[in-house]
Amino acid sequence: MPVRIVGMIGVTPPSNDTTLHVIEGGLSPSYLAQFARAHDEADFDLALVGHTSSSAEGFLVALYAAGHTNRLGYLVAHRPGFVAPTLMARKIATFDHLTSGRLAVHIITGKTDEEQRGDGDFSPKAERYRRAAEYLELMKLTWSSERPFDFTGEFYRVSGAASDVRPLQQPHPLLFFGGASEGALSMGAKLCDVYAIYAEPLASTRERIAQFRSLAAAFGRTPGFNVSLRPIIAAREGEAWDKANRILAAMSGKKGWQRQEEAKGPVDNAGQRLMRFALERDVHDERLWMPIARATGALGNTSCLVGTPEQVAEAILKYYMLGVDSFLIRGFDPLNDTIEFGRELIPRIKAGAVEIDRRRAAE
Repeated sequence: MPVRIVGMIGVTPPSNDTTLHVIEGGLSPSYLAQFARAHDEADFDLALVGHTSSSAEGFLVALYAAGHTNRLGYLVAHRPGFVAPTLMARKIATFDHLTSGRLAVHIITGKTDEEQRGDGDFSPKAERYRRAAEYLELMKLTWSSERPFDFTGEFYRVSGAASDVRPLQQPHPLLFFGGASEGALSMGAKLCDVYAIYAEPLASTRERIAQFRSLAAAFGRTPGFNVSLRPIIAAREGEAWDKANRILAAMSGKKGWQRQEEAKGPVDNAGQRLMRFALERDVHDERLWMPIARATGALGNTSCLVGTPEQVAEAILKYYMLGVDSFLIRGFDPLNDTIEFGRELIPRIKAGAVEIDRRRAAE
């Protein structure tokens, strides 16, 4: 299976050389274009456009970036509930055509109740997952229906709904999702295509893949998997570990997310899982390094792989051999790390995946 490499583009230059977040702040069109082109030239397949209740609107950010790149696709984070699902279906289909099929969508329901309220949504998280599932069902019905249709659910009701435009990618762009709660897993198993998780030890990752495959199989579906991680690479292994410790020291007690600086610890189930591994030990599986996850409260993508480009590529390919076909990689010096990953890491990952597939085919 071909491996997919995902990055993450920011909308404004970071305030320092060591950053966890790339979507807070204002909006610099010139920096956005530069950052997107760096991903394009580095051979990333997709770039995530993140979402908070105060950040620049993701679909417009991605459309602007697509106009300044040649082949890079965009994984746009979207929170169901703020746009009517029939309208969102047409919006996604329109974007897909305007960019010649360079779109995927990451379904998120909001990391915290407090942040969700910034956009006026006071629904509890369990309800948001039920709403998101119904939202996706109605979007898919909009894409597939040949004639106007009616729909009545718990959250949405339409009469005579129709769409003149259908996605260029059939049956629709890839739908990613993340989360570890029962509501997240139920929604994703039935309706999404790629399950996105943070990098955990290989043994637990193997278990999660098996469990989710079983959930999805009940709906006749075969999901893909994405692992998100932070590579820290250098020409020599010792230099990579020194670099990792400098990054940790530069955190200076900050969590790196303005809206969550006061958080006492993980704010969601995925973060709680990550924190458990971070508290167990600093290093799992030789080079999965967890101190930044521990120091920042496991509030996001903070598990790291540390070593030379060859060592980190080898570590990533161990996840590939478990069935992970997609990797979101980003560093702590966003633009420069993107360039370095394109030069040193991505070619090794992609060549390694091809070799693994060749060996499997020959067996």
